[in-house]
Amino acid sequence: MNILITGAGKGIGFYLVKKMLSLAKPNDKIFAVSRNISNIQELKNEDSHNNLVIIKADITNQDHINTIIQTISSYCNGLNFLINNAAQLLNKSFLQIEFEEMDRVMKTNFYAPFMLTQKLFKLLSNTESSHIVNISSMGAIQGAAKFPGLSVYSSSKAALACLTECLAEEFKDTNIKVNALCLGAVNTEMLREAFPQYTAQINPEEIVEFISDFAFNAAKVMNGKLIQVALSTP
Repeated sequence: MNILITGAGKGIGFYLVKKMLSLAKPNDKIFAVSRNISNIQELKNEDSHNNLVIIKADITNQDHINTIIQTISSYCNGLNFLINNAAQLLNKSFLQIEFEEMDRVMKTNFYAPFMLTQKLFKLLSNTESSHIVNISSMGAIQGAAKFPGLSVYSSSKAALACLTECLAEEFKDTNIKVNALCLGAVNTEMLREAFPQYTAQINPEEIVEFISDFAFNAAKVMNGKLIQVALSTP
């Protein structure tokens, strides 16, 4: 079992790495990608079988994406799970948003998982079965509640959700399944930045239990699906 998790330095990504380490067998590899690796470094102390491979990289940088591919290839010939979790938030009035700000969010939330998935296709194809899990948002769902200031973030996550459906169709004759989890409010630093006065009912430690189970089992029964994961209705 070889797993790549982006945005692994904090929040959901960090706890997901921690969860996967607890489930890993001696020969499994968990590739944790982040620009800031200080938190993940601490997990090395819990890694008795040397399962964790930390990759310091910016997924919006094409050279860094190439480094990610090269690093994974140096450890294994195939990748079983790709969890595109990294995300960038912008909470700003629509009329005040600059192109550079919009571009930065789109690069992280859409362009990067697009290009990373493309570059990883060979490694994902080299296994009996592979599952790509894109972490989207309830804000991406048509008809779900929308919030002022999150136009770019929600739009970028909607693009990722649509990409999920497109890739499932393109890869339907391969061993690769692609699904998206459209998460509602989770008590992370990003949520506090978006809604400073709001405390979510779900913590990262709780949501990663669901995400890990979904990654391991959902591809057996679904492909190209956008799964809404929230305690409230749209």
